[in-house]
Amino acid sequence: MIKVNNVVKTFEGFRALDGLTMTAEKGSIYGLVGPNGAGKSTILRHIIGVYRPDSGSVLVDGQPVYENPAVKAKIATIPDELYYFASASTRDMMRFYRGMYPQFDAKRYEALKDAFPEVDEKQPIRRLSKGMQKQSAFWLALCCQPEVLVLDEPVDGLDPVMRRQVWSLLMGDVAQRGTTVLVSSHNLRELEDVCDHVGILSHGKVLLERSLTDLQDNVVKLQVAFQDGQLPQLPQDMNVLHTTQVGRVFTLIVRGSPADIKTRMAVYSPILMEALPLSLEEIFIYEMGGEDYGVRDIVL
Repeated sequence: MIKVNNVVKTFEGFRALDGLTMTAEKGSIYGLVGPNGAGKSTILRHIIGVYRPDSGSVLVDGQPVYENPAVKAKIATIPDELYYFASASTRDMMRFYRGMYPQFDAKRYEALKDAFPEVDEKQPIRRLSKGMQKQSAFWLALCCQPEVLVLDEPVDGLDPVMRRQVWSLLMGDVAQRGTTVLVSSHNLRELEDVCDHVGILSHGKVLLERSLTDLQDNVVKLQVAFQDGQLPQLPQDMNVLHTTQVGRVFTLIVRGSPADIKTRMAVYSPILMEALPLSLEEIFIYEMGGEDYGVRDIVL
């Protein structure tokens, strides 16, 4: 389990993390989403033990991470910007990782050659394409057999086939070994397919943290039309996040239970009413709307 409690981090007067609290359960895939500058990469660096919090705590399995080699040995990471020794090949880094991670599986390294057939393990990594470098990073990280795998924009640069291959391997480790995967990505459509839980960050805090199912069950897109072509005056306690109109059809983004919202709207006798599920991307946009990050109409 990853437990972050009220973490504050300041850089030269800028408060990058402002009392951030989150929990990722063991054996889950937790997605961190938020606008640029929200603090995603900063909290990931705390979780892998690169940064020490100014205040608050970062615990993995109940133990602090910073300057704790025993805990760090359980954690592997693939950062947004990869780093390797200047002339190191994938095989060279395999030998290095084998000395760093007690549970490194050399047999799995050989077995995963078939999963990454285009990577020349003897070629210096710096000479590989960006996509090949990412494949090399996943190859090595999976062989470390970590209890916690921290990923920052993990599949950026990978083609669609390799993305599916990588996520298949990761989900296999989650199911079989109980690996906890913490992933930050701007590709919300992809996170929607793989994540169990989602945390939405803004200004160094977690705005909300829920299972993806609960998150989608708590916001609904409702399309309605009425005989007179007008939207009736809705009660103030109906939490409408956004309203648009195309012809006679109104689309409402409403926070609450879909069944409850449809029951309340039925009182107004709509001639059309359909409730649609929201994607994670839509939920992110409308939740962030209350944080001055909404999508605005711009006239060019």
